[in-house]
Amino acid sequence: MATHSGTWGYRDRFGDRFGRTYFRRFGPGVVSSVGVGTYLGDPTDAVDERYREAIVAALDNGVNVVDTAVNYRCGRSERVVGHALRDADADRESVLVATKGGFLPFDGSPPADPSAYVRREFVETGLVDPADLVRGSHCIAPDFLDAMVDRSLEALGIETIDLYYVHNPETQLHARDREAVYDALEAAFERLEARVADGDVGAYGVATWEAFRVPPEHPSYLSLPAVVDRARAAAETVGNDEVGLRAVQLPFNVLMADAFTVAAHPTDDGRVSALEFANEAGLGVFASASIAQGDLATSLPGAIAAELEGDTAAQRAINFARSAPGVTCALVGTSRRAHVDENVAAGTFDPLGAAAFDAVFE
Repeated sequence: MATHSGTWGYRDRFGDRFGRTYFRRFGPGVVSSVGVGTYLGDPTDAVDERYREAIVAALDNGVNVVDTAVNYRCGRSERVVGHALRDADADRESVLVATKGGFLPFDGSPPADPSAYVRREFVETGLVDPADLVRGSHCIAPDFLDAMVDRSLEALGIETIDLYYVHNPETQLHARDREAVYDALEAAFERLEARVADGDVGAYGVATWEAFRVPPEHPSYLSLPAVVDRARAAAETVGNDEVGLRAVQLPFNVLMADAFTVAAHPTDDGRVSALEFANEAGLGVFASASIAQGDLATSLPGAIAAELEGDTAAQRAINFARSAPGVTCALVGTSRRAHVDENVAAGTFDPLGAAAFDAVFE
């Protein structure tokens, strides 16, 4: 697993290549503020190989954060990450490996009949209770997440998952009210607290698409303070001295800056943004969709681009995400070796300071 000495050693090896604050504190050590995502791409051998080459190149050139999920590319992304970890020169102890559970995964390729597959592989085996299944594809029940942790450990070929996210829990709001979803999250957290205590998981988090960046009246809204409270209760129930909830993941880019601009989360001093609350709560923030799944790779709004450093639009987009106050790491989907150098080089430029970042929104 990622360790203090391993990640700081990695930082000492690469730190002089990058701009200020490229490496940032998280967990037991430090992580690069540019990370590799593995969401997009067809579930084919050819894409597997491109991902493997890209991840190895990133790990060997200053990126020590890799993000995946049990369902990405029909389970192939986790396996590719595992291959890359074994092929890279970087030590396992220097790399933060994050994955997620919540969506029911396929195995290698999409089945001809997804509904029949889910029924056969998950419902009839007793792994998923139909009462916990939402939209035929999403479940965060403790036993299911427990099984997905085991599945991810095997696919990745590692002994400990550094950061395990409950994946898009707002999906559950399609079938139950918020209080019921908070109850389900607390039950999930209890199981993850147990896995933390057993050493299978280093820390856990919540990965979302809408939940934390929309206003309270939005149907996908979840309160980050309420989620934190449920994690504290889970840790107390399990008997852990420290709460294992350490991070959130949410989209953040030039076109989707709601996590900074929308004051959605209640505090004693009024509502604040997701980024502000997470920072005050000591949670790391991993920004997904930093280049909007490629939409910002060629151009950015002119006024914003002028404020950012970088030789290319993609680099400036990445630097926008990693400049936001409270962001730990900007994740970039990188399935091609040719994009690795460009994305990594974004970190050689200094991010905007807090005042300059605020000025972008004035």
